Amino acid sequence: MALTSAFTSFNLPVKNVEQSKAFFTRLGFELNPQFPENENSVAIVIGGNLQVMLINQAFFNTLTEKESVDTSKYAQMTIALAFESREKVDEIVNTAVSLGGKLHAEPEDHGFMYHWGFVDLDGHLWAINYMNMDAAQG
Repeated sequence: MALTSAFTSFNLPVKNVEQSKAFFTRLGFELNPQFPENENSVAIVIGGNLQVMLINQAFFNTLTEKESVDTSKYAQMTIALAFESREKVDEIVNTAVSLGGKLHAEPEDHGFMYHWGFVDLDGHLWAINYMNMDAAQG
């Protein structure tokens, strides 16, 4: 049997926990009540067994001996999420931009997959997707 995680959480450094919390909750995500928020971090649920910890940059730096990526110059990763429709993709990206995020490229329509993305307040790249599984298999 393949190794699988029962729960996944990834940490993103942010400049201002409160501003980032407001951005993601206004986008439609919810806080994870199992992880109490404080001045250093807040947990945002982004899927059934998936969350992102938004961690104050200074505190994040205490968790590793490595230097954090300067997101104004470099991309460390792209966070890719899939949703139920093309309209939902457009809604999420447009809402992110209205809340202070930036567009990441133009929308791409590959027939079976629709892709668009945004850059959050701290420069992290989010790829928002819709996949038509029937069209992908056909």
